[in-house]
Amino acid sequence: MRRPFALLAAALLAGAVATPAHAVDGDKGFTIRDPRITESSGLAASRLHPGIYWTHNDQDTSLYAVDGKTGETVARVTLSGVGTPRDMEAISIGPDNRIYVGDIGDNFGGKWPNVWIYELPEPTELKDQTVKATQYVVKYADGPRDAESLVVHPKTGRVYIIDKNEEGGHLYEGPAQLSASGTNVFEPTAAVDLWATDAAFSPDGRQLTVRGYLGGLYYDWNDGKIARKGRISVPLGQGESVTYTVDGRKLLLGMEGTGSAVKAEDAPGATPSTGSGSPSASGDGTGGGTDSGTLKIGGAALLVAVVALFGLRKLFRRG
Repeated sequence: MRRPFALLAAALLAGAVATPAHAVDGDKGFTIRDPRITESSGLAASRLHPGIYWTHNDQDTSLYAVDGKTGETVARVTLSGVGTPRDMEAISIGPDNRIYVGDIGDNFGGKWPNVWIYELPEPTELKDQTVKATQYVVKYADGPRDAESLVVHPKTGRVYIIDKNEEGGHLYEGPAQLSASGTNVFEPTAAVDLWATDAAFSPDGRQLTVRGYLGGLYYDWNDGKIARKGRISVPLGQGESVTYTVDGRKLLLGMEGTGSAVKAEDAPGATPSTGSGSPSASGDGTGGGTDSGTLKIGGAALLVAVVALFGLRKLFRRG
């Protein structure tokens, strides 16, 4: 009976050690390797291609699909059907894998009479290609302004913009359906107490996170009646982007510049990967190191396997 026992023991132990907790490429952060990406101003996690993150430059009609495991670009998508971008500052993915790009920046302090949003289907195949986009004209109900944050609600598909103001800005709500034939007027609905450079919805649409250069805030969404809940830490510097991982457990925070780093930290309210019971428990916010959640699950499975082995061994001895 020794050989069957040894084979069974090996199988059980292998299964215990291999038991994963979760795996999302990019959930420990990464570095953008593509030298063409010199000013990553937005970041959006793909649901169609898990582990892929879309980003873009300010004045470039291209979107770049970046592998969250390697930081390498796996596809470049060129937009057609739009004019010359002025200042593309944000990217978000809505229902049905529709990508929205916000050409909403205004370095002249709010002088443009209108800004634009571009919408396109996320490609089902990751390869270099050209995709036709729909261009929407956008105006604010209370006059021109600078903005760098655009979010699309993952359930309703409604588009929102947060303006960039050092004294704090406002959340602006777009029409229920954007129109390609007329002007889309965005109305202010709530104050946002931050000099905002980007924002993101959680995958379930219940939480809105807003980041700036020096810090960030997160809100309960409450059907647009946002309620401030707390702060998040951000890497200091030219911080321009934020997105949730597709499982909602992590926030990824990006920077501008060639070879820029994207840092990971536990999302507010998510189960921390360290098992400490509080957000951002990794300390430096990079998300690096061993995932103790994985170790705990693996350890529990290993204990069950050992107990089973002892019981089986007694049974074999009786035979």
